[in-house]
Amino acid sequence: MAARVDASGAAVDLTRPPRRIVSLVPSITETLCALGLADALVGITVYCVEPRDVVRAKTRIGGEKNPDLEKIRGLEPDLVIANVEENLRDHIETLRSWSIPVWVTYPRTVADGIRLIADLGWVTGTDERARELVQEIEPLYERVARAAARRTPVPVFYPIWRGPYMTINRDTYIHDMLRLCGGRNVFAERAERYPTVTLEEVAAERPAVILLPDEPFRFRRAHVADFAPYADVPAVRDERIHLVDGKPFSWHGPRIADALRRLPGLIDPSATGS
Repeated sequence: MAARVDASGAAVDLTRPPRRIVSLVPSITETLCALGLADALVGITVYCVEPRDVVRAKTRIGGEKNPDLEKIRGLEPDLVIANVEENLRDHIETLRSWSIPVWVTYPRTVADGIRLIADLGWVTGTDERARELVQEIEPLYERVARAAARRTPVPVFYPIWRGPYMTINRDTYIHDMLRLCGGRNVFAERAERYPTVTLEEVAAERPAVILLPDEPFRFRRAHVADFAPYADVPAVRDERIHLVDGKPFSWHGPRIADALRRLPGLIDPSATGS
C-alpha cells in the first residue's frame, strides 16, 4: 500500500491491511462495521453505540477526549482511527511515538463524509465494499441537492447544548447537512464554530423549524417549553419544534444515506424528489 496523507497532514504508510483496529470516533466505528471489519475492531470509545450487536463485545478504551492510551497500546493495534475535532493532538502524537499508525479524519461537509468512506476503504483494504457504499449514497446526494436548489431554504435553528444554548455556524458538518437538505442555518454567519446564543436571539431570527437533537446534549420533551414565550416565532406558532435523533445530522459514513432520505421531508414537508 502506498503512503497517503491524512487530515492531520501526516503520511500514513501501511505495509498491509490492518488486522487490529482501534476506533476513537463513534461514526467511524459504525462505518468500519459496514465495511465488514467488525472482527478486526479490537477497541472502541464508551460513546461508540452502533452497531449494538457488535460494540457490546468490544473493549472500551475511554472517551474521545480522555482515552486510556496504555490500554490502547496493550491492544496492540496496527491502526488507530481518530478525528481532528473529536480527539486531542497530544494523544495522537503519543500513539504515533509508540509506532502505532494513526489515521486522522476531518470531514466538514457531507461530500467530505462520502469521500471518507472511500478513504477508509483504502486505509483498511476494503476498497470494493467502500465503493459499493459510495455508489449507493452519491445518487441520493445529487438528487437531494437538485431538489433543495429548487426550493426556498427553510430557516432552521439547531442547538447542540442547553444552559447556555449553543449552536453551529457554517463551518460545520451539521450546517452542511441542513443546507443540503433544504435548511438555512439561522446562525450560519456567526464567527464562532459553536456560538452561544440567547433565546431572544433565536426568536429574532424567526426560525420556521427548531430541531432539538439527543446529542451531544440530550434534549427532551420538557425543553420544548423553553420556546413557549416566543409564540410569534414561526416554529413555535406552527408547532414545528421537533425532538430528533442527532446521528443523521452529525454522523459520517453509511448513515448519510438514511439522512438524505429522511431529513429533507423533516425540514420541509413539501420537499419532493429526495
